[in-house]
Amino acid sequence: MSKTETAAPPTPGAASMLLASEPPTDRQAAVRRDAPQRTRRVHTIPIKFTAALSIAVSWTGISVWLSVPWLRDLSAATAPAFAVISIAFIAYVPGFMNAFLFATLAFDRRPERIKPAQYPPVSILVAAFNEAGAIADTLKSLRLQDYPGETEILVLDDGSTDATAQIVGEAIVTLAFPGRCTARLVRYPQNAGKAAVLNRGLALAKHDLIVTVDGDSWIHADGLRHLVERLMSDPPETQAVAGAVMVRNSRINLLTRSQEWDYFHGIAAVKRMQSMFHGTLVAQGAFSIYRRAALEAAGGWPPCVGEDIVVSWGILKREGRIGYAEDALCFTNAPTSLRQFARQRQRWSRGLMEAFKAHKELLFRRHLRTVFIWWNLCFPPMDVVYTFVFIPGLILAVFGQFYIVGPATLAILPLAAAWNLFIFRIQRRTFAHEHLVVRRNVGGFLFYAFAYNLLVQPVSVLGYASEVMGLRKTWGTK
Repeated sequence: MSKTETAAPPTPGAASMLLASEPPTDRQAAVRRDAPQRTRRVHTIPIKFTAALSIAVSWTGISVWLSVPWLRDLSAATAPAFAVISIAFIAYVPGFMNAFLFATLAFDRRPERIKPAQYPPVSILVAAFNEAGAIADTLKSLRLQDYPGETEILVLDDGSTDATAQIVGEAIVTLAFPGRCTARLVRYPQNAGKAAVLNRGLALAKHDLIVTVDGDSWIHADGLRHLVERLMSDPPETQAVAGAVMVRNSRINLLTRSQEWDYFHGIAAVKRMQSMFHGTLVAQGAFSIYRRAALEAAGGWPPCVGEDIVVSWGILKREGRIGYAEDALCFTNAPTSLRQFARQRQRWSRGLMEAFKAHKELLFRRHLRTVFIWWNLCFPPMDVVYTFVFIPGLILAVFGQFYIVGPATLAILPLAAAWNLFIFRIQRRTFAHEHLVVRRNVGGFLFYAFAYNLLVQPVSVLGYASEVMGLRKTWGTK
């Protein structure tokens, strides 16, 4: 996961939440059968993009017109340049993003997945470091997959100092993987980092389709099958597909409950939007599939904290496409403490900056997805303004000074409620198709709506600062 998958600041709305439940000829024939539908979809994509862009620009224009008194008052109290920059990144840019996102999802019609006559073999790389508490469940979920093809599971123990290796060995024996599926443990004596251990696993893997799974994840029973079907159904230039990552341990405390909403609403909505315009920016390490040739052409996973976003942008730079399978569900453990959460979000922010440094030429490619590259370029200034202008503005408003945050801010609440209800209904349909139950999470939603960004954006700023200053990089969530 990475900063590029984070939506614009969350806003209030509905108040329910999910239950995280525990050969070439055939391919060519399938493509030919799907060709008419795919051609129509390709022709409609620029039309939908233009319509969504027009709606977002119009919304932003109205916002600018309505904000003239605010701009005038803030300019008088501070300086015109400060007022313009502050209001732009507090209101105009987030408003544009939310309007574009809303319009895109209204136009979105997910393409059908093709069921191939023969499913290709896949290699699954499970990177694990001190995952004694979760790795057995991860392997159990892989054992329960309904994937009809051959699967090779490589558990890559990256120098764990707990009982991870012992638990993996016992699980491989007791789970009795079926004949079409093999599982083995590969132990490395010293911790080398996630990127290094994934590259070692790539060198050992037998097959041309590579799936990555985190060592603390539970893959829904049809997750692997849906991931492969989406890869085979998408345009031929598709080199990777991201699965849909949700929070598994949401019932631990208020922080995990609010993260459940972030993954279910914000991250999932952004990936849907990006994939509609062939612009998914990250195949996250928690659950994604890649073509081996694309990984090797990109140089494998780079030695950095944002290895998944950097390798994904490396694939995009070589004109590869990354898709998104909204029904390939993976439930992962979210950080349970503020310290772990802060380090995770700092890592995501640093990963975004690493991607820009490694692949900045993507800013100037003639693709629809280039809009989303520039979109991500807005996150650092938006986080900085939120942290150093909006949050102090909230404090000033408590004392009756409404230059930055005032009573008019409450006008966004009805629109925010409509937005949250809209995306909730979309996501609920996806879960219903997977026979998953939706349960209430009111407290988590309220925290997500009103306080979550007070945590996320300041720690993101710390991540940017750490990258600029060249501070030591660590995974930081163990």
